[in-house]
Amino acid sequence: MPERTQPSAGVPSARARTQWSEVCVRRAVARPWPVMVAAALIGLLCALAAVGGTTSFSSGGYIASGTEAARAESELARRFDAPVPDVVLLVRFPGRATDAGAAALGRELTREAASRPGVREVLSYWTTGQQRLLSGDHRSALVTLDLRGDENEAARTAATLVPHLTRHRPGVQVSATGTAWVMAQATALSRTELIRAELVGAPLTGLVLLFAFGSVTAALLPVLVGALAVAGTFAALRFAMLFMPVSVFAANVTTALGFGLAVDYALFVVTRYREERRVRADPAECVVVALRTVGRCVRYSAATVVLCLTTLLLFPVGFLRSLSVAGVSVVVCAALATVLVLPALLALLGDRLVAGDLFARLRRGPEEGAALWTRIARTATARPLPAVLGAVVLLSALGLPFAHVRFGATDERVLPPSVESHATARRIEAQFDMPWNRTLAVVLPRVDALEQADRLDAYAARVSALGGVREVATGTGVYRKGHQVEPAGPDSLPFVAEGASWLAVLPARGPDDDRGLVERLRALPAPDGGARVTGRPARVLDTQDAVLGTLPLAGSLIVASVLSLLFLFTGSVLVPLKAVLTGVVSLGASFGAMVFVFQDGHLRRLLGDFTVTGELETSVPVLMFAVAFALSVDYELFLMSRVEEGYRRHGDHRAAVLGAVTSTGRVITAAAAVVAVALVPLAGSGITLLKLMGCGLALAVLVDATVVRGVLVPALMVLTGAANWWAPRGLTRLRARLGLDAWHRTATPEASLPPQPSPHPGTPERADTAARGPSAPPTR
Repeated sequence: MPERTQPSAGVPSARARTQWSEVCVRRAVARPWPVMVAAALIGLLCALAAVGGTTSFSSGGYIASGTEAARAESELARRFDAPVPDVVLLVRFPGRATDAGAAALGRELTREAASRPGVREVLSYWTTGQQRLLSGDHRSALVTLDLRGDENEAARTAATLVPHLTRHRPGVQVSATGTAWVMAQATALSRTELIRAELVGAPLTGLVLLFAFGSVTAALLPVLVGALAVAGTFAALRFAMLFMPVSVFAANVTTALGFGLAVDYALFVVTRYREERRVRADPAECVVVALRTVGRCVRYSAATVVLCLTTLLLFPVGFLRSLSVAGVSVVVCAALATVLVLPALLALLGDRLVAGDLFARLRRGPEEGAALWTRIARTATARPLPAVLGAVVLLSALGLPFAHVRFGATDERVLPPSVESHATARRIEAQFDMPWNRTLAVVLPRVDALEQADRLDAYAARVSALGGVREVATGTGVYRKGHQVEPAGPDSLPFVAEGASWLAVLPARGPDDDRGLVERLRALPAPDGGARVTGRPARVLDTQDAVLGTLPLAGSLIVASVLSLLFLFTGSVLVPLKAVLTGVVSLGASFGAMVFVFQDGHLRRLLGDFTVTGELETSVPVLMFAVAFALSVDYELFLMSRVEEGYRRHGDHRAAVLGAVTSTGRVITAAAAVVAVALVPLAGSGITLLKLMGCGLALAVLVDATVVRGVLVPALMVLTGAANWWAPRGLTRLRARLGLDAWHRTATPEASLPPQPSPHPGTPERADTAARGPSAPPTR
């Protein structure tokens, strides 16, 4: 154990320094009704503030800002008025699209689209004559729409515009795709699934809690805390929208993650309260002790999650930044509801907390619920080295697929194949020899197509000769394989602006060559050295580079935060290091499983059909790392607090580990099950992005709560023995001066510590004691 240094006379006492938390709890216990009335009013105000907020959520934010591709696209739109089309209409005729009647209908549709509010420019086969807008069988043609405003405004315009343009028309079939329409449909689908999450997720969570507690009353308390946390978070997001765009998926993630985390916190507190009621006569004092012990875990856990999620603000991706704000908000709200509102609820209910045990007749005693974890803990601690090796081999095998991970960006394929924007995009790919969503644009901001036509001509010829380029169009004509094949004509005007020009580069190969083509274009010397490459492949490439470039800094900050907080909590140097290493191994297993399922396409039917793209969305693993890593620390804190209690009481390290796993295994498993069940609506989502997040986080939490906390961590704790509690003398003195060491010694008085088990089941009494374990979670 680390040296226990008493605070010096010049340092305020630990009790004085932490008095505020216990004072709040005691006041809430003494006057619970005012607290409950205030909580109800605040919850109602938050719910009212959040009403209608979902209509203001951002539909984009998956592409990094400030990159070369982003600057080039902005310049393309500003100087040439020629960005990538926001909406693409596929117009299909029973006969040929070139017939007189079909042409009249096509021109009428083009004029109608151009007259709608929010539309900046419309191009179609019938107005431009471009053959690339005509299908190979000549029965279909395309109409492209450029909408005003940023991506969010364009998505809102598309939501009202597209249904009008694609309505039933005699003699023609019109369907739509494009970035703005994909975002609009994803937004509508996410709102539907948010309602489903509220209708399905809460009852499922309640069933899990009912099974864990048996008591209807006890099961409802965590649900109420979760509801308060979610309501507060939606109000916070509504306020955040005044300053930044918030992703539409933040609502889904907030509901799932926030509800699960809040229920976790409440579950730990209620469990500890019921343990204290078995050894204390005063219910009010039981509430105080429960919040003094588990409440400390909640505060450290919330601080860890907040620090981990705050690092997402470092990434130049709006999607991650908005989820950071949502995650931080829900964690803070969950922690506040747990330490301020839950004590009042417990004080009001008292012994009625166990009323309505539906499974009382099925239970044979409190030791039954911990029996499984007792056997697992004994096996892991009796043979720690084989247990560690077995767990590491299993987790490493699960993580192997991550070695061939590929990252991509969000597009129409995240939606179900039956959704219009996805289905239309697939039909365009099949019928048209035009990679409309993979065309690259090379902006030459200082090359005038009229005054420097020779330089533009030479550069366009060199670009068309590059490997992977099929065709280049610019202000001087059309080029293929290093030669001009068509002279400049009316179609060349959009490529020309005063003092500048740009080139449209059509790729000749598949998406696998997109990165290489972008790199070759950027490496090619350009006139005046000012070429900037944009287009979807370039934006995806720049986003990946931006995320991967920020990842080392963000990861280092996460690890440093976890190491610091765990040291402050435990007073150990080794325990935080092991927590980081086991967390990384656990996350590697989850990442490998996600690659196996979502990138490689295995088990697709089991999880619900989705489009296998051969890549993972770049931002999701980053989000999963921050969230899942923080959640793993939540369980680590709860387990380590029990190990430290037992070791401090009797000094037997193996007995302390065995007792901690026995007493916390069932409640940690229940907590992980609650989080996993709360993520079920995400895992069952029709949006692949949400499905990936839901499945990945649920698997990470379950693996961490079972294999890691039940086998790997206990075995490592036994292997390292008393060295777990060692710390350099200087750090020990620093922690003592901060009052944390003294606080921890006074926060869990010996009277509240039930008997600890013996690690040696040599006699029936010892075996029975080990089966019960210290502070065993109550079983009804």
